Amino acid sequence: MKLILRADVDALGRLGDIVTVKSGYGRNYLIPQGLAKPATEANLKAFELERRKLQEQADSLRAQAEGLADKIASTPVEIEVRVGEGDKLYGSVTTVNIGDAMEAAGVDIDRRKIILPEPIRALGEYEIEIRLHPDVHGELKLSVVRHGGPVEEEIITEEPAEEAVEAVEESVENAEDVETAEA
Repeated sequence: MKLILRADVDALGRLGDIVTVKSGYGRNYLIPQGLAKPATEANLKAFELERRKLQEQADSLRAQAEGLADKIASTPVEIEVRVGEGDKLYGSVTTVNIGDAMEAAGVDIDRRKIILPEPIRALGEYEIEIRLHPDVHGELKLSVVRHGGPVEEEIITEEPAEEAVEAVEESVENAEDVETAEA
């Protein structure tokens, strides 16, 4: 089945391309979604008249996606997670968690546009790709940190150590006094 694309379609073509697809894909998805029309002579002539309007809409969508990509790049996102021994995460950070954190940061985006090859299972800094448009990809700076902040190591002061040394010296003196009293 030959179709004229009315919009950019991933892995198929761009606006105005004439493509050949299986008839089920064309009839059941592309045509009902308004992404394509059958490639007939009448549709080709009508498309040429409509092409400028469709191109302006596509350019508008691309400009919005670029603006959103800039906003995403300038908005770092931090996700707090619970960790166990050795900074091992309980569970993992997925696109759902990233989408919720972005929404809380003021950037509303569909989580299906977040490209995460595999769930995040360790603390650290990550750069996550977000596909906003077929031509526009954003980079999100993501920090995965420990819930409640970093672990504070115990600070050992010198005073208890000095007190312990004095206590040992005192017990040694008491033991010497007992030995001299027995003698």
